[in-house]
Amino acid sequence: MTRKPKPAETPIEVEGSAKQPLGMPAADFLRDYWQKKPLLIRNAFPGFVSPIEPEDLAGLACEDAALSRLIRHDRERDAWTVRHGPFREEEFPGLGDRDWTLLVQDVDKWDADIAALLPKFDFLPRWRIDDIMVSFAATGGSVGAHVDQYDVFLLQALGHRRWQVDTQDDPPLHFRKDAEIKLLQRFAPTHDWVLAPGDMLYLPPGVPHHGVAEDPCLTFSVGMRAPSAAELLGDFVDTLAAESDDGLRYVDPDLAPAKDANEIDAAAMQRVLQALNALRMNDPDRLGDWFGRFITLYRSAGQAVPADESRSRIEIEWDLQQGHVLHRHPWTRMAWRRASKGARLYAGGQAYALPARDARAIAAAAAFDGAAYAGLSDQGRDAVYDLLLGGHYHLVEPGSGAS
Repeated sequence: MTRKPKPAETPIEVEGSAKQPLGMPAADFLRDYWQKKPLLIRNAFPGFVSPIEPEDLAGLACEDAALSRLIRHDRERDAWTVRHGPFREEEFPGLGDRDWTLLVQDVDKWDADIAALLPKFDFLPRWRIDDIMVSFAATGGSVGAHVDQYDVFLLQALGHRRWQVDTQDDPPLHFRKDAEIKLLQRFAPTHDWVLAPGDMLYLPPGVPHHGVAEDPCLTFSVGMRAPSAAELLGDFVDTLAAESDDGLRYVDPDLAPAKDANEIDAAAMQRVLQALNALRMNDPDRLGDWFGRFITLYRSAGQAVPADESRSRIEIEWDLQQGHVLHRHPWTRMAWRRASKGARLYAGGQAYALPARDARAIAAAAAFDGAAYAGLSDQGRDAVYDLLLGGHYHLVEPGSGAS
């Protein structure tokens, strides 16, 4: 009897290139690595130069609206401390040159050059991407050995960071009780790498890992959004309850004399299911509209706010003809889906019924000039104007950029 040869094991380290940042076609990466195993890609971004400096990150961490943390490690006592921003600029020089890390969330919402990295990850649904977190670590700086419950791509932007990962089946996941952050009690790495600028490490959920700065360094973390089943169920049930008709109730017109007045029998449970099904929980369009609204708001740390003064649509359209551009608010997430009739656009928790062509175009566009706006149908232009009134776009004069 001839035995079939075992399939060749996929490598854990590959070489990337400008044409293939993953070191392979995206379909191969998704098949062999996505949510399955880590992958180190050397030169994923060849010749990469960080678009920001550590001083820029420190300045952002001083902003009231930025989400930032400062993590310090006392090596002698193996003690960890965490502080949350905003910070004062004069604090940073006194931190010393070792064993601290500054992390700032959502830097892609604040910096257009950081946001420009996101199209490199368009092999994934954009609505799955949470943010680009940027961390600066002084030599020896770390956040400890830990696990994440979401996929993450760790792009080295400046300096060098040592990454250790544990790829064993069923690694120990008990947490220390003496730290403010979730650190692993035990960590036994199976792989050890030093990443240089342009190298990138992909980690699926649940893989223990530990990163330590070899020298002062910047790391960009492209993290995914992965709502828990409890979050999904809770929001969906709340939405169903809020939108349900109070006249939909448990009914039993087929009731027969009870054999046992205290029993909840099988017929009663069947009627309970009928009452729940009356809410159309299995309606694809209702489910899709709920999810589209939910996912374009989920884990959003900021939101668009309507302008104090609104301008008429005629004025806006005239400005667009004169070279103004509508720029999407950086906190406004958009997505679209096909529906039983046409399509739906979702933007910051709102839903719009649109032709598929318009829904696709609006969801994809970070900005609309006059020509792109004119290319939309009447329904599409209605949606864009409504979103403008809600603060999801702002009008920018010619030559002034997206400030």
